[in-house]
Amino acid sequence: MDKNTFTGLFLIMAIIAGSIYFLKPSEAELKKERLVQHQDSVKKGLFNKTGAQAATKFDTTKAPVKTVADSATLKTPFGAASVGVDKLVTIENQELVVKLSTKGGKVASVELKNFKTFDKKPLILFSGDKDHFGLNFNAAGKNINTDEYYFTPSAGDLKVAEKDSASITLRLSYNATQYIDYVYSLKGTGFKLGLTIKPVGLDGIIANNSSLNLNWAASLHKQEKDMKQERQYSTVYYYNTENTVDWLAETKDDQKEIADKKMNWVSFKQHFFSSTLVAQNGISKSNFAVVTDVADTADVKQMKADLTLARSTDGSVPLEFYFSPNRYSTLKDQGHDLQKLVYLGFSPLKYINQFAVLPLFNFLNQFNWNYGLIILILTIALKLVLSPLTYKSYLSMAKMRVLKPEMDEIKAKVGEDNPTLLQQEYLKLYKKAGVNPLGGCLPLLIQMPIVIAFFKFFPSLFELRGQSFLWMHDLSTYDSVIKFAPIMGVDHISLMCLLMTVSTLIYTYFNNQISGATGQMKYIGYITPLIFLFTLNSYPAGLNYYYFLANMLTFTQQYLIKFMVDDKKIHAQIQENKKKPEDPKKKKSGFQARMEEMMKAQQQAKK
Repeated sequence: MDKNTFTGLFLIMAIIAGSIYFLKPSEAELKKERLVQHQDSVKKGLFNKTGAQAATKFDTTKAPVKTVADSATLKTPFGAASVGVDKLVTIENQELVVKLSTKGGKVASVELKNFKTFDKKPLILFSGDKDHFGLNFNAAGKNINTDEYYFTPSAGDLKVAEKDSASITLRLSYNATQYIDYVYSLKGTGFKLGLTIKPVGLDGIIANNSSLNLNWAASLHKQEKDMKQERQYSTVYYYNTENTVDWLAETKDDQKEIADKKMNWVSFKQHFFSSTLVAQNGISKSNFAVVTDVADTADVKQMKADLTLARSTDGSVPLEFYFSPNRYSTLKDQGHDLQKLVYLGFSPLKYINQFAVLPLFNFLNQFNWNYGLIILILTIALKLVLSPLTYKSYLSMAKMRVLKPEMDEIKAKVGEDNPTLLQQEYLKLYKKAGVNPLGGCLPLLIQMPIVIAFFKFFPSLFELRGQSFLWMHDLSTYDSVIKFAPIMGVDHISLMCLLMTVSTLIYTYFNNQISGATGQMKYIGYITPLIFLFTLNSYPAGLNYYYFLANMLTFTQQYLIKFMVDDKKIHAQIQENKKKPEDPKKKKSGFQARMEEMMKAQQQAKK
């Protein structure tokens, strides 16, 4: 690998890394932009100033409040249901505690019993007056939103045993024989809450009998240590019947209406937990929105979905809720391709993670080892698989190092004033010596997709959440060994990121010794690690730990390969290659052919 090629690669890496860090807006600028977007969303009517549609206050800490209505209201459609008692009914199994509200008949809050927030509090996905779930329809000339009416529960609190199942019905009455039932069902285990919406005797009352319009909105509570990172991985996901998953923007307010494709499910996805609604008959029309209220330190984002639901032949609408962790295996077991909520990178990176990295990780995970040890073994396995490429890269750099004195002689003879002629002479030397100048770079470039795949894999890995190793209390977020007042948006130093940077600098130093780098090329490799020190400082400790291990193992591999490669033998082989007569029938490599064509074009342009 010659100087220009090596320098070019490092320049590209440095430019990319520098652009990511130095051109990104500050946290203050991001907050200002989010506030502008939030206000714009308010103007568009996607959300009100609190981040959701206007609704009656709902506070789970207060005693039930009974509303009253005048006689005129009682005579309107569903008028009797406009008054009632606002109370909660709890339905619980081994995994979930679901509170149903008689106001709107909706899921008022969901607690995942076997998980805690980062500060060890009960993990409640959503609750409060920003959450809404209601049918919109016209009844006898009046617009009805069921979220504003009172339902009557068929039973009190239920706790479902492990092998049992139970259901509870909340009824919105038009009269004694005409009503809408919300039938909630729950098994003793699992993250699924069934919901079947059953309008009874209302065919002549509700317009458009073939479908129902549903408005669902929720403000998702903060669960993780780093609000910035949690918001970065939280948005609305949706999955259509063509088996394609898509999502709204994660870094800004966004809204999208879809009428040309039928949806299967929609999910309010947080970094490590999701609230997903599956429509078994499909969703014919959808309107999604996500908003970030930068002034809200308790909630991550507000999400909204307006859905047109297809009805069964009996008029019912079968639905399923999944309130679950974003663990790939858990979501896959639920069906409906819910595992696609876990982002494993774009093609082909997702295939590397899905069919290589994830199966190996799951295999190691069954031994119940500490995740620090699992990452170590995963890294060793990866390095063993890639060791032939590492050897080839080292051997190619050794050949270039041995060839360098002859290249210096050519440079002294030709001079630097004629770079085209200099490159031509270099190519002749490479050809005679049987050396590929890109031989040291190509193996590294082949490994690059795997490096990037891990960059996507670790931040999405639920298994690392709350797992400690050495001084790192949580491998899914950064380890802050030093905290200080914010400087350019940075308020801490991650020790593992610092160790990763030091290991990269050490690796670069020894790599320069192997390649024989001199001058500008010798120092340019130190720029990228320093830039990534700031870029990866807030990334998960598990990711930085992997990069640290990868650097140290690569260094160890090269140290061992050094004893297998003899510079004297390489030099002798190069001299033998130079003595061989050139075979006119031998096909030139693509690199050589392109370089010669480029140089001929440059010479022609000069003439």
